[in-house]
Amino acid sequence: MPRAITTQSESSARGSRLAEEPVAGRGGEAPLSQAEGLLPDDEPLTAGSTAAAGEGLAVSEGPGSRGETNHPLAPFASSTYRMFWAASLFSNVGTWVHEIGAGWLMSTLDGSPLMVSAVRTATALPMVLLAIPAGALSDRIDRRKMLMVVQCWLIISAGALALLTWSDRITPTGLLLLTIVMGVGAVMHVPTWQASIPEIVDRQHLTQAIALGSVSFNLARSVGPAVGGLLIVAVGLWAPFAVNAISFAFVLLAVFLWRRTRQTPKPSDGFFASMTAGLKMVAAPGEMRRTLVRVAVFVLPASSLWGLLPLIVRQQLAWDAKGYGYLVGAIGLGAVLAAVWLPRLRVRLGADRTIVMAMLGYAAGLAMLAASTSKPLALIAATVLGTGWMAVLTTLNANAQFALPDAMRARGMACYLSAFATAMAVGSIVWGRVAADQSPAFALGLAAGGLALLAIPAGGRVGT
Repeated sequence: MPRAITTQSESSARGSRLAEEPVAGRGGEAPLSQAEGLLPDDEPLTAGSTAAAGEGLAVSEGPGSRGETNHPLAPFASSTYRMFWAASLFSNVGTWVHEIGAGWLMSTLDGSPLMVSAVRTATALPMVLLAIPAGALSDRIDRRKMLMVVQCWLIISAGALALLTWSDRITPTGLLLLTIVMGVGAVMHVPTWQASIPEIVDRQHLTQAIALGSVSFNLARSVGPAVGGLLIVAVGLWAPFAVNAISFAFVLLAVFLWRRTRQTPKPSDGFFASMTAGLKMVAAPGEMRRTLVRVAVFVLPASSLWGLLPLIVRQQLAWDAKGYGYLVGAIGLGAVLAAVWLPRLRVRLGADRTIVMAMLGYAAGLAMLAASTSKPLALIAATVLGTGWMAVLTTLNANAQFALPDAMRARGMACYLSAFATAMAVGSIVWGRVAADQSPAFALGLAAGGLALLAIPAGGRVGT
């Protein structure tokens, strides 16, 4: 979920013309998620994630917030924001607990690389197909009511998965279907949640509000995987899904208690015309199109990690579910570290060179993990991977948000999430096939090489 950062020097003038204020996001999945939160956030997009792509849903001091000197905790002055933030933290923890459970469950039911990576594809598929319609819908209806309906959907879906797993009636196909069902709920939640933040905090506090959302997501990613692994070992494979269902109840309560005092004007055009307008906006030459291309360039090879990590843990490191949780927790720790040093790095290097360095660092982490049979070395590699993942997606997400006009907020971020999810889904299929034909370690190594070759072009004017 990142501190205040500046937009890239070579496009700051363009960004200030395109948008006068940052666009709000949730610090979560990219879940999935999530996200995150996001992606979100962010993240990976995980089953039920409210962060989706998540992570990285942070804006920064730049064109829309120049001169802003408020305290980073200023949004907590709003009781509604405090309530939303706490609910988001619980939900993000539940999402990461669920993420560990889903990956480990599939590797238990069917350990083939294609099936394990298919969980990631099933999570991303609804975001690929429905993100843009969901964004257009979010710009047109009562967001509070929509969020309440979506939380009920997610509670029922996660509860059903917990019950089927507890009764030993879950199958690989059933897991994939329920993952898709939860993905539908997540894709309806993420753009709606993102677009709701400006209604509960003042404009001058948007930057801090989104940065605090990022903190929530990465705190959850640091502890959630370890909790998930411990739950699997101590209670059973059904427990992570039950915890996730309960976490959605916190969000439902927060939304139920929310009393909207500000409303965003609804689009005057029809639903399909509204979607078309959003697509034309992101397809036009400019910073938004460039950002979407760079998202795809990074996520396609980077997705190899999320699709194959359970197999690396089982086959290469000979670790159990608890170890899987530790490894994903190390990725979260790396993301938190990135949130600390990323603003200074951006000031020193600028956005483009920051993206290049972060992509090269991520490629190095993939190569290290592919070659490692040592658990301590794998944890170090995971921390490096979390840092690179966070740095790239936070920077790209900030660029996207500054490029979006306020009236197109939900639709623009829906297009961003759709690009992320499409790259994640395609990448998961490709790397699952490579791992099946060769090995998971070979797939990670190949992805590392490809990412290293793409890093420098991604830092240039690709996509404009």
